[in-house]
Amino acid sequence: MSKVKNDQETNYKSIVEQIEQEMPKMSKGQKSIARFILSDYERAAYMTAAKIGDHTGVSESTVVRFSMELGFEGYPHFQKSLQEELKVKLTYLQRLNASKRYGDDAQLLRSIVQTDIENLKHTYEHIDEKAFGDAVQMILNAKKIYLMGLRSSSPLSSFMHFYFTLLFDDVRHIHTSSANEVFEQVLPIGPGDVFIGISFPRYSTRTIQSMQYARQRGASVIAITDKSDTPLAQHADVALFARSDMASFVDSLIAPLSLINALIVAVGMHRREHIEQTFEALERLWDEYKVYDKSKDTNDRPIDEAST
Repeated sequence: MSKVKNDQETNYKSIVEQIEQEMPKMSKGQKSIARFILSDYERAAYMTAAKIGDHTGVSESTVVRFSMELGFEGYPHFQKSLQEELKVKLTYLQRLNASKRYGDDAQLLRSIVQTDIENLKHTYEHIDEKAFGDAVQMILNAKKIYLMGLRSSSPLSSFMHFYFTLLFDDVRHIHTSSANEVFEQVLPIGPGDVFIGISFPRYSTRTIQSMQYARQRGASVIAITDKSDTPLAQHADVALFARSDMASFVDSLIAPLSLINALIVAVGMHRREHIEQTFEALERLWDEYKVYDKSKDTNDRPIDEAST
């Protein structure tokens, strides 16, 4: 069988095409594996080599050899590559079907939390500190800041917008379900401005198009996404990456939120004097209008008062 050259070429389409192309040369057992993967890839991508072997009537070692013959280092490498591409390809219904692999609620809980931990760890280990610093300086030097995150990325852009409005005087949050309204909001962008586009699989077409437009208008563009070979990264001056591996039909936003949190804090530390004045004014305003609950529970009272 032919060998794949690198991980970037090993995308979902090439894996399927490669399997289809190589099937005539495969052994009987390998053909059984190939037919199963092609017919039910969203389930196969989350099965162990042993389970695929049991399902197709071959040994676990045959499944491992099958993945290596396709040019992968082993079955985990093959499985991970397929999962990466499925994040972009799977519909929410297919994601829901893939979630059936969880045995019970306890197993689901452990699996989801463990996936989020791994996403955070990977993001921490692979963060580009120079790109992060460049993004901070771009934001600090911007005349206007445009934030855009649609669909499942909307909470991320909303979180960022909430804090950026405390740090800067001119922050535009692009959020709407109408394509025309999206482009109308981005229309004034120009040189000296910064556009921050946030999107994770499946990637928002409107966000990508808005990033393209912002760049054409001479604005600086920052992408917050999951990896370098995404449409967002290709249209950005600086790209920041956070892993968001899919553990179910719900997108994992823990690592992206942590990255955005760090970006907000870094920018805030450079504008410390400004935010100190802002927070002093806000605290007085919040107290006057009783924005936050000031009542105390027994844990806040002196020991003698709480005991009476």
